[in-house]
Amino acid sequence: MARTITIASGKGGVGKTVIAANLGIGLSKLGKKVIILDADIAMANLELILGMEGLPVTLQNVLAGESEVEDAIYKGPAGVMVIPAGISLEGLRKVNPDLLEDVLSAILDKAEILILDAPAGLEKSAIISLAAARELLLVVNPEISSITDGIKTKLVAERLGTKLTGIIINRVTKLGVDTTKKEIEAILEGKVIATIPEDPNVRKSAAMGTPLVIKYPNSPASKAIMGLAAKISGVKLKEKDEGEKEGALRRFLRIFRR
Repeated sequence: MARTITIASGKGGVGKTVIAANLGIGLSKLGKKVIILDADIAMANLELILGMEGLPVTLQNVLAGESEVEDAIYKGPAGVMVIPAGISLEGLRKVNPDLLEDVLSAILDKAEILILDAPAGLEKSAIISLAAARELLLVVNPEISSITDGIKTKLVAERLGTKLTGIIINRVTKLGVDTTKKEIEAILEGKVIATIPEDPNVRKSAAMGTPLVIKYPNSPASKAIMGLAAKISGVKLKEKDEGEKEGALRRFLRIFRR
């Protein structure tokens, strides 16, 4: 049975979907079998970030009773499996959010890790996403409005029996105005497991429809997300072999001494 992780936030616009998409890809790159499900039925954009828009069958079709969930699973970047929500307004009118629990039950044996990209806030689909997972990754920006909204999401998740695995602080700057990690941990009564810096490459990759960790793997935000993936999976990131480093240094010294 899959490890189920809901990625949620108290308010929209904090970068939750970008993190869900790139974290899922990062885990896949580390050898994990991962499904990312876009549970944000009303404001879906996971497929846009992944460059997978226009797929014939989506979660909308499944929740409308028109298709089986197996038909809505697609292979995405780095082998991650994706269940897009669909962005059709016409399809949105037909969905029954109550069927989401059945969908989740049907895919639990198809992956090692199931990531749910939950809607922001506490509407019905968000509550279902929180209740369906055993773990919560709470995404906040380092500003008071985001953090206070995050408190509500955390409290609801705990009442539903979902454990807060960690807090992700996204879009961290060096301007000296951000709420600090220590302050956020004290307010939310949880552990910050990742801080992701403000990075212009995030917008660039989204505009190109190519995930950040694929398009800009060496960017600051990419490295932070891959570090988070390693922490969650327990898989150590590969580093350059020490012997290779030493060999390069020796070659340099040989050239320098000529």
